[in-house]
Amino acid sequence: MKRVSIICEATLEERVVELLHEIGAQGHMAVPVRGIGNQGEGSAEISETDQVQIEVVLDPAMAEILLQRLQSDFFAAHVMTAYESDVQEEPEESHVTTEEEQARLTPDEVLQQFKDGNRRFRSGQVTRRNHREQVRKSAPGQYPKAVVLSCLDSRVPVEDVFDQGIGDVFVGRVAGNLVNEDLLGSMEFACKVAGAKLILVMGHQHCGAIRGAIDDVKLGNLTTLLAKIKPAVALSEDFDGEKTSANPLYMRRVAKNNVRVAVATIRTQSPILKEMEDLGQIKIVGAFYRLTDGTLEFID
Repeated sequence: MKRVSIICEATLEERVVELLHEIGAQGHMAVPVRGIGNQGEGSAEISETDQVQIEVVLDPAMAEILLQRLQSDFFAAHVMTAYESDVQEEPEESHVTTEEEQARLTPDEVLQQFKDGNRRFRSGQVTRRNHREQVRKSAPGQYPKAVVLSCLDSRVPVEDVFDQGIGDVFVGRVAGNLVNEDLLGSMEFACKVAGAKLILVMGHQHCGAIRGAIDDVKLGNLTTLLAKIKPAVALSEDFDGEKTSANPLYMRRVAKNNVRVAVATIRTQSPILKEMEDLGQIKIVGAFYRLTDGTLEFID
């Protein structure tokens, strides 16, 4: 593939985009060109110029057609620069976890994979995956490494947070990442039957359910759900500061205690999972996810 970069006067942007549409090119990007301009004697600052840079990725044949059209339609009458460069494409990962690979993994290894994946997520260096191929390969059977109990919050994309692919993670989601009988049964299936090696309960920053529990919100069935977070609020009574939902530090304390309550509930209400943990077959851990930077903090 080729990347064609076009630098031209901003007034020409619309005509260049029309040309891209005419030849069938899609997905272009346009940004103002910035330069250093003098702002009085002895000073300079970076500012936008009256030019724009337009980039589009094309196959080599179409890139050549575009450059020829730019040459014939624009170069003679307008100040314009256009050049092409190779696009280095990394191979897309299409592997899915097999039964043999799952069996060889230890709980500590899975946890380390999740920590490493979160570091990639935070840095933006996530694995490029061929989801279409992963869907096909995982259809005959699934051998996930872990089960994650997460909040319902749309800002916490579980597989992405840990840079995992299709078939790697069982995900249970409920507002406030609470544990109930149905989720315990799901975890027992995930670990005892399907072979997952890790249970991770993940709370998060700015959680609406935590806020609702602190504020004692009453709203239909939500009232019953929020009541299940009250033990975490009670555990946070020793917080030294303003105990309101307006205090982000207090919100964080309650959210972390809510994760601790969930982890303890798993151990006390599921003899199956407790025994598996005691035998070293699985690991049960808690974590707190920061929305602001994607960081995952593990909770003792």
